[in-house]
Amino acid sequence: MKLAIIGGSGKMGTWFASFLAEDGKEVLLVGRNETRLNEINRQLGLETCTDPASVTGADVVLVSVPMDSFEDVIRLYAPHIRPEQTVIEITSVKVKPVEAMHRYLKTEKVLGVHPMFGPGARDMANQNFILTPTGTAEDALAEKVKAYLEKRGGRVRVMTPEQHDETMSIVLGLPHIVALVAADSLLALGDFESLESLGGTSCKLLLMLADSVLSEDPQLYASLQMNLHGMSDIHRLIGEKLTEWAQLVRNGDRQGFIARMEALKKQRAQAGPDFRKAYENMYRILGK
Repeated sequence: MKLAIIGGSGKMGTWFASFLAEDGKEVLLVGRNETRLNEINRQLGLETCTDPASVTGADVVLVSVPMDSFEDVIRLYAPHIRPEQTVIEITSVKVKPVEAMHRYLKTEKVLGVHPMFGPGARDMANQNFILTPTGTAEDALAEKVKAYLEKRGGRVRVMTPEQHDETMSIVLGLPHIVALVAADSLLALGDFESLESLGGTSCKLLLMLADSVLSEDPQLYASLQMNLHGMSDIHRLIGEKLTEWAQLVRNGDRQGFIARMEALKKQRAQAGPDFRKAYENMYRILGK
């Protein structure tokens, strides 16, 4: 089987190229960055090309490009995609990319796949994947992809593109914006170096979350915040909750604060009884 990876010069494209080549697949990396493609060719010994027409000979086309440029890329490559080819995209949002594939591609065998990990992963074992088929042909393709991923240790969930984006607004969008606001606030209040040396476990965990987000690509995080459905509602909810808690403190309402925290604790225990192990888990994460 031959696979062409559009955006093969990017980190995730390169990760999948390396994994699939080791898995015995013939891999072609296609992209615009000829210098980077040549580097990958020297490092991995894989075929590379900058010509969009080169994808025509592949059995499967994997699209690994930034979500903001996805539609333009699909429009560019669409004339070179045959009706019998399979096209899989791996962006972090699904509604708009899947709609773009339906709009521009002649093939019915398209599928949105979200690998819930980054290019630092060793392999697919214990990694989460979300598949977002939208019809009979895509359902059949999703079953094949699911079987392939699970055979290699992946954990697979199937949902609609809409369900995916709504879930990701909570799973990705909420932690990201909380981390950014925390980093912004901490830097405004003091220097990280002092906080790292003097802060307790909760502060250090917050610093770790903030640092992990700040070290990533701002363009990716901006795209997630702008494109994930429901983020404006989450931003509003965070503001409302912060205002409510701050009001309790400003009013000196100690009993109200305690009652609200106890209510949250009870609600959380009902949803997941193991949450009481969180404190010891926090120490384990920090290596204490």
